[in-house]
Amino acid sequence: MAIFEDEAAKPKRAHEIGQDLSLLSVDELNERIGQLKSEIARLEGELSSKGATKLAAEALFRRE
Repeated sequence: MAIFEDEAAKPKRAHEIGQDLSLLSVDELNERIGQLKSEIARLEGELSSKGATKLAAEALFRRE
């Protein structure tokens, strides 16, 4: 048995708002920025979808 065995990859922790960033490496910070940008895009897509649904419902029920 080897002294240093391959350690299981540590699961990546989700970013927590307000968390201390001083212990993260540059690569970890860049990775988190990418994750957050992806999440913002996902949220904006859902917001657009809900806005389109609302407009369609308003047009359907609009009586003039």
